[in-house]
Amino acid sequence: MNIRFLRAARVPLLFFALLGGAASTYAWGCKGHQTVALVAEKNLTPEARQFVEKLLSENPIDPKLRRYCGETTRDLLADGSTWPDDVRNELKNGPWHYIDIPRGTSRGPLDAYCGNEGCVTRALIDQLAILTDKAADPRKRADALRYVVHFVGDLHMPLHAITNSDEGGNCVPVRYFRRRPHATRNSFTPNLHALWDTTIPERDMEGADPSEYAESLTQAFSSDIPKWQAGGIHFDDWAWESYELANSTVYGELAPPVPVEVPTSVHACTDASNIGERMLRLHFFAGENYQAIAGALVEERLVQAGIRLAVILNQVAGGGPAAK
Repeated sequence: MNIRFLRAARVPLLFFALLGGAASTYAWGCKGHQTVALVAEKNLTPEARQFVEKLLSENPIDPKLRRYCGETTRDLLADGSTWPDDVRNELKNGPWHYIDIPRGTSRGPLDAYCGNEGCVTRALIDQLAILTDKAADPRKRADALRYVVHFVGDLHMPLHAITNSDEGGNCVPVRYFRRRPHATRNSFTPNLHALWDTTIPERDMEGADPSEYAESLTQAFSSDIPKWQAGGIHFDDWAWESYELANSTVYGELAPPVPVEVPTSVHACTDASNIGERMLRLHFFAGENYQAIAGALVEERLVQAGIRLAVILNQVAGGGPAAK
């Protein structure tokens, strides 16, 4: 298969198979998170690779745990990248996976948007502290490593750093090519969040598995990698990047553009004056043009996440400073 991820083109080849979406609260879906881990793995130092393999192999995931993504890879880092989604309901730590910055917010400190139950930037700092603590229980360090891998991926998914009083796009019904939105339980299918979680990335993958996709993307963005490696570790900056990309591209490139909502607490698509039905009546459409723009952005964010994750793990293995 001739996969066209050449940087010069940067426009994904489109096909018209109707793809289903994964659960819309899981950023990037299985293949996206695995791609981030595999990009990172290609950029680990020998010391970091040895550290990762030893910690994960000696402290494996419970074989009795029901895995959302199934046994899709033998790579320990890629397999561990999806584990936090397997346990989020049991551990009731869903808020660790995102931060709700209201659309229309000016850039500033993120503390106000990180609730009592936590958020992705705080969770990254906390789990990184466990990972770097050589005196900590090895099993907790292994889980912390899996969390760090997953949360770096989550932080680079634009809709995991923004809310438009719509549950991060979950309450925005979208007609995607020929698929028309319809109500499903308390949400809609397709919806904006689900498209960005899984449908748009997997359409861009054109049937490639995560390993092949990671290799192609690494080659396509090779000229950008040194810049990202030299950029340091700044979780708040990465969150604001995602916020700005969600505002300008995820919402802004839809036809018609999504209006900015008044910030309010939303727990269901019937809240905020029935936002789901109001958004449905706006008839949002994402077709070939949107897929091309979104696919190019997805590619960049997946590689950025992988390279930045490698920087973190290389510093952890080398004993250097981890984050700012």
